[in-house]
Amino acid sequence: MDIKEIIEKGESERVEFKEKFDKESIETSVAFSNSKGGIILVGVSDRGEIKGVSVGKETLKEWINKISQSTEPTLIVDAEVYEIENKNVVAIIVKESPIKPISYKGICYLRIKNSNRKLTPKEVAELYLQTIGSSWDSYSARDAKIEDIDFKKVKEYIKFANETGRRRIKEKPLGVLKKLELIKDNKPTWAAILLFSKEPQRFILQAKVHCGKFKFSKVEILDDRMIEGNLIEQVDEVMDFIKKYISVRFVITGKPRREEIWEYPLEAIREGIINAIIHRDYTESSEIQVEVYEDRIEIWNPGKLPLGITIDDLYKEDHRSIPRNKLVAQIFYDIGFIEKYGSGTIRMLELCKKAGIFLEFKEVSNGFSAIFRKDIYTEEYLRNLGLNERQIKAVMFVKKEGKITNRKYQDLFEVSKRTASDELKEIKEKNIFERIGTTGKGTYYILKEE
Repeated sequence: MDIKEIIEKGESERVEFKEKFDKESIETSVAFSNSKGGIILVGVSDRGEIKGVSVGKETLKEWINKISQSTEPTLIVDAEVYEIENKNVVAIIVKESPIKPISYKGICYLRIKNSNRKLTPKEVAELYLQTIGSSWDSYSARDAKIEDIDFKKVKEYIKFANETGRRRIKEKPLGVLKKLELIKDNKPTWAAILLFSKEPQRFILQAKVHCGKFKFSKVEILDDRMIEGNLIEQVDEVMDFIKKYISVRFVITGKPRREEIWEYPLEAIREGIINAIIHRDYTESSEIQVEVYEDRIEIWNPGKLPLGITIDDLYKEDHRSIPRNKLVAQIFYDIGFIEKYGSGTIRMLELCKKAGIFLEFKEVSNGFSAIFRKDIYTEEYLRNLGLNERQIKAVMFVKKEGKITNRKYQDLFEVSKRTASDELKEIKEKNIFERIGTTGKGTYYILKEE
């Protein structure tokens, strides 16, 4: 282990610096154990300065025991001493715990980026369910009976699952539901109700998708529809709503049928809808919201990302998959609605890039959004990048006129040549503008192509 290299990179999701061993060191150990593991370097300041720490014969043993005696269930860590710049630095090595959540003085912590966050009681329960390989949808639905199941829908599932080849089913509908643990002790689970009930919303009112059509903001509502029914049916109904409000053009390819080119990549939109339906938190009282604007489509999903998944992970090729509703996800996989677990967001990003659509994931309002933009350079987006109002107006000018010069910038905003140069340079450094030419009157700025 190259401690110097770790220190140079700074604190992160898996590295913490402490000048001394204290209760915060134990909190961090717990946070690492409930996340992906990590290293605590004792004797290093927050800024990465080697301060050193006094290490006696029994020091490491005492620290290890302190952590194990203060945590529930018992957390066992390793510790090693390293000599750097003639000073002792202790590395406390914490592995991800197979049993979660670990707590310190009755409080559970999770590592988020380079800090520790206390878990809410609801999050503690979610982490526990993950540990035992279970999920909320595997529990019996309150007041539900087998008679509430629409077995015609179960037969349709059997047909589709056999056709995809992802599950070979020979049992009768009731036997299938029992085998897949969608019915336990003769009681339907929440998954069975959401997927196959005659009236899912009678048992869980919020299992709906609220669709709306707007201009550029929610001020002017052009259409509003609440989509109900079971989760599988909801997918196509939502897609039909979206397709009603986005344009399509036809290309003659020489084939018997014309090729349809939609304004947005339908596969990516569909994947976003399916992800929302599968992974939303059904204990939250809100519905999924799908909003179609003139310049974007937003899919808002109640509930934060599953514990252990971050926004950054969604942009990575092989991020871990933690289905919040495992049984629902399994049925969607069986019928071919989703592919390999954890690959959905990458496919969405690839499809959008190919279509020239900007896709952004973010956590907002106690939920998670996927935003498909026809035009990335909106005022809100540019403001979030830190551009000032002049710079934002300059981008809007280039979008309309195609280019801008330093002289034009000065005239538009009544600023000096130096100010114009600095502000145009900043826009260029943020990869928004591309500079054409080197110096002189022939130099101008255009929007940088993706």
